[in-house]
Parts: sequence; C-alpha cells; structure tokens
Amino acid sequence: MPTLNRFHGERFLLWVDGVGGYLVCLQPSVTLGRAEPPAAADIPLIADLSIPHARITRDGEGYTIEAFRPTWVDGRLVERLTLLSDDCRLQLGGAVRLRFRRPHALSASARLEYLSGHRTVPTTDGAVLMADHLILGAKPRSHVVCREWAGEVILFQENGRLHCKTPGRFAVDGRPVRDRAPLDAASRVQGEDWSFTLEPLSC
Repeated sequence: MPTLNRFHGERFLLWVDGVGGYLVCLQPSVTLGRAEPPAAADIPLIADLSIPHARITRDGEGYTIEAFRPTWVDGRLVERLTLLSDDCRLQLGGAVRLRFRRPHALSASARLEYLSGHRTVPTTDGAVLMADHLILGAKPRSHVVCREWAGEVILFQENGRLHCKTPGRFAVDGRPVRDRAPLDAASRVQGEDWSFTLEPLSC
C-alpha cells in the first residue's frame, strides 16, 4: 500500500471515532480559498472567496499569513506578511471566520478552527498544519482534542513516512503492535478505548 508522502499535495484526512474529521496538511505552506476544482486551495472552503484567498506559511520564526484578497487578523487588515499568534482570529472576505491555535509550546504544529460554520470539501471539523508531531488526546495542548481518551497518541514523520506512537499495545490494520508503528495511506488504528482512520486525498 502506498505511503502518505506519495500523495500529491501532502494532505490527508484524519477521521477520529467519536470526535470528528480533520484535514491534515504536511506541507509548510498552505493556501486557503474557495473550494472549486481543479484549482482549489489546499484548505478548500465552501464560501465566497478567491482561489487562493490567502496563504499561511510555517518557518523557523513561526507562522505568517499573506493575503491575496481582503483578510483580517484580530480585526486588522493584512497589508503585508503578518505573524500569527496562538488564539488569534482570522477573517477571510466578508464572512469566513477562523481561529488559529498553536496549543503545544514544544510543537510547531497548529490547528485552524472554523468559527463561522463554513466547511471544507470533503467536510471536516478543522484543519491541522502538521510540522513535527500531531498530538491526539484529552489535554488542552493536544492538536486534536479527544476528551474521552485516557492517554495520548502521537503521529510523527520519520524517513518520509507517517508513524504512530503511544505506550502499550494497539493495532494497525488489524496487526498487533506495541509502542510505535509505521502507517500506510489508509491505515485503521485502534487502541483499547480509541480509534482513528487515515484517508488519502487524490489531489
């Protein structure tokens, strides 16, 4: 089965049972805009936006946003590259409102929450801009908050492939593993009280 890094655009869907679905972007720079193929943005929103409308980029200093069309950060119009801080509010065009979260101080990964009810195609509950790790768990510092989970599960990249780690036994595609294991593009991962599925995007 092909590995995640072989899919164009380096994006995939993360379906967490009992929690929701997330669009995960592995690339350091992503565009946001109207969901209209074949030139849809990396984070394609069902909204009256341009293609693309804005770009968010991660570098050694953190995250910045570049506006191609009217965009605001915490109520201020973006006129040049603007640094994004944890819990800042974004507005794209006249109606799309998002919240930018970087919940874990030791991780460069971030999350975009949809505040205005607009959704992506396919429909997801949020977007994760994955850098070094993606943490799933009940703590507020998690990138995907899973309130009923007893422990944490961490997704990370190693040698161009996605891996999963968590203490103890779990299963990947029905195979028992312990502590850590590599994942494929459409892996099903199950623990004692948690489970999730990966789904590749074709473009």
